[in-house]
Amino acid sequence: MTDENKTFEALERRLHARKAEYDAIPVPDEIAHLAVQSGIRKATRNRKSRLRWGLSGLSAACIILLFTGCIRVSPAFASFVEQLPGMEGIVNLIRQDKGLQLAVDQSLLQTVNITDKHDGISVTVNGVITDDARMVIFYTMKGVSNREGGLYDIQLQDEHGEGLSVGMSYESPRQTGSTDTYEGYIDAFMSEEAVKPDKITIQFQSRDKAQPGTWSVTFPVDYSLTKGMKKTIPIHQTATIDGQRIEFGEAVLYPTRLKLDVKFDPDNSKEIFGLRNLQLVDEQGRAWRTNLATSSGDERSIFFESMYFAIPKKLTLQGSGLSALDKTDLDVTIDLKTGRLEGGPKGLTFADSEVKGKDRVLEFHLSHFQNGVSPLTFSTAADEQGKNYDIPNTSWEAPDQGEAVAWYTIENGASIKGKLTLRIGSYPMESSSPFSLDIPLE
Repeated sequence: MTDENKTFEALERRLHARKAEYDAIPVPDEIAHLAVQSGIRKATRNRKSRLRWGLSGLSAACIILLFTGCIRVSPAFASFVEQLPGMEGIVNLIRQDKGLQLAVDQSLLQTVNITDKHDGISVTVNGVITDDARMVIFYTMKGVSNREGGLYDIQLQDEHGEGLSVGMSYESPRQTGSTDTYEGYIDAFMSEEAVKPDKITIQFQSRDKAQPGTWSVTFPVDYSLTKGMKKTIPIHQTATIDGQRIEFGEAVLYPTRLKLDVKFDPDNSKEIFGLRNLQLVDEQGRAWRTNLATSSGDERSIFFESMYFAIPKKLTLQGSGLSALDKTDLDVTIDLKTGRLEGGPKGLTFADSEVKGKDRVLEFHLSHFQNGVSPLTFSTAADEQGKNYDIPNTSWEAPDQGEAVAWYTIENGASIKGKLTLRIGSYPMESSSPFSLDIPLE
């Protein structure tokens, strides 16, 4: 065995050991959820393009964690670890995204290592990988206590302090072997038309009232590394799944991800929240999995791991069915005086309404739901006068098999009188309708 092979095997053992530590660290679901929702809300307010972004799936905050599979450590990947000291935990996540692994192997990682330090806390941007569709930023925080870890809002800005026209997701940073050091990443996705500044500023604003502060790091980004690197794959096929017509348009392949455009027939009888267990399978049986979806009405863009640097000879889209609900069951009306619920699917009951300061928290119970799929969410809320309300926070528990309790905060909803109508944005109901679609690569 050569010294080089011994080095790579030793690195793999270190990564696996770090992964075991990493997976054992408890991350409160509420914090992860709040972090990603805050990121999405801020990105939405700052966005200037007409595209509407959204996250799908049960664990939207843990996008990269959805990837499975393992690729043996390559020399370029070993170099990646060396360039980002102390980042083995994050490296292990990227290591399981075949597309990002291949991008690193092609020397697309840009090392940054720029730090902002004050009040005993330092934030370092370690590196970035980007192309026309995506930017993944890795960072480390030091001097952070357990109580404070993850309690930060994050913004991306251009050189003029303006918010970038991107969608953004991030989970709470995870503690490393050191008690005061946390590692994290930010996954930003944008349209090709979005302005991409040569310098980006990332701001971390503490939500801890006991230790407020803002940490800001400005760093250069070189887009020339992936300029013009995209491939378009025309599909233009229509499939009928569980009685619903779905058109698959075209796929666009970038170095960091593949984007598949999907359109649901507006005459479908069901509102489709998502396609379940989607994956692209090549001729070797390798699965390239999905990690994100954006939506605008009946049109969706679904993103997969990228095979840009390993183009297969054959590619098949596979799925297990739909997450959907009859359109007649989408609207739910609550009479806040009597507690009566009208509309909605069977198995959904209204349990309680509690005023907390200026807000109102609604409690729902669900029976006979299916574990492992998206929870109940509401996309809109309006009172009898037609006034709309935001739903910034949700929480979800499923203590018993097939039974769940969910809470929804109606912002500034304490003064609502009479009836409140909510529209269901997702619901834990899945149809078992396996499907397969061959994708032409010639």
